[in-house]
Amino acid sequence: MHDPANGPANGLDAPAGGPAYDFDEERDRHGTWSVQWDGTADRFGVSDLLPFTISDMDFASPPEVLDALRARVDHGVFGYTDWRLGPFREAIADWYATRYDTRVDTGAMVYAPSVLNQLSQLLRMWTRPGDGVVVHTPTYDGFRKAVTGLGREPRGVPVGDLDALERELARPDSTMLLLCSPHNPTGRVWTEAELTDFARLARRHGVPVVSDEIHADLAADGHRHLPWVRIARAGGDRRWAMLTSGTKAFNFPALSGSYGFLGDPDDRAAFVRRMETGEGLASPAVLSLTAHIAAYRHGAAWLDGLRGYVAGTMEMLAERLAEGLPEVTWTPPQAGYLAWIDLRPLGIDETRLQEELVAVEKVAIMPGGTYGTPGFVRLNVGCPRAKAARGVDALIRTARRLHAG
Repeated sequence: MHDPANGPANGLDAPAGGPAYDFDEERDRHGTWSVQWDGTADRFGVSDLLPFTISDMDFASPPEVLDALRARVDHGVFGYTDWRLGPFREAIADWYATRYDTRVDTGAMVYAPSVLNQLSQLLRMWTRPGDGVVVHTPTYDGFRKAVTGLGREPRGVPVGDLDALERELARPDSTMLLLCSPHNPTGRVWTEAELTDFARLARRHGVPVVSDEIHADLAADGHRHLPWVRIARAGGDRRWAMLTSGTKAFNFPALSGSYGFLGDPDDRAAFVRRMETGEGLASPAVLSLTAHIAAYRHGAAWLDGLRGYVAGTMEMLAERLAEGLPEVTWTPPQAGYLAWIDLRPLGIDETRLQEELVAVEKVAIMPGGTYGTPGFVRLNVGCPRAKAARGVDALIRTARRLHAG
């Protein structure tokens, strides 16, 4: 019988009727200035660990994207650019129309180096120092860093607790609802009813909504991501923002680049002024524009192959966790390649777990405390399946030793 740790029997994944892509190939990322591979000493104090940490993938970007980048490099001229002059906006509009059956207004778009950069601008525009920013817990650590770094207060509400959400939004100095949609780190895809409730409560309390949707293209089969632009449009809302990028799903974050949609024309004009004057970022990275256009025009088959491959890896994780840690109940996430695993039933100290993983197993896995929820781990399986198997097996061995002790 074929071992699922080694991937599909032919080593290839593809959507039905589409081209095949090899996601089993292991590429050496050492010496590429990789935060995940070369930066373990900065976070864990030890170098040369096998990492399952920061949310980028070990897969090469789609060949269609690489071909477009090569052609642009071969042109040889890299002068100042303007994202509004070429097919960038049209490619995005077509992607939303075909992928999400959603019309987006390209005139409502803004551009920035990253989603977190967009968030920082909006925090400065829509909130003041000391204000509360409502987020779901567990919370993506980039949100907490951006909010606290600008002197605002993150106010966490548990995922799924609508009453707690309203209590926090009702506080007079809560001035933003910050969503992660789909949610990082849990991988939850919000339903239309949940998103509609978020919009209703934010509207009731006069709080603008900012929705980070960078994981949207990684929703698993059977789960439908609904862009915030549709929710805002249905509610007639004016002050809102939907922020995203192709860098996550197509794995080119080091090229930078993100885009967003802002509901209010005055806010859009103010945002663009900030970027072009106060931030001095009038010209985007041309290779980012090139990669986005190629991904949205030609990358759908690769993305669907990736999603299928990750789904197979998550099934492998579920089987191994059920066998090795039967006390732990875990099901694959609804989106993304991040496995959020609750180890609290084992009663293991998080610090001890991390020490053992690093010292004994030589593996780096993100602790739940990073996201405000100790007792969990976040395991990045955006990688060849054989590597993912090594990671989950190391986690199981470590948890078993500590639980038995």
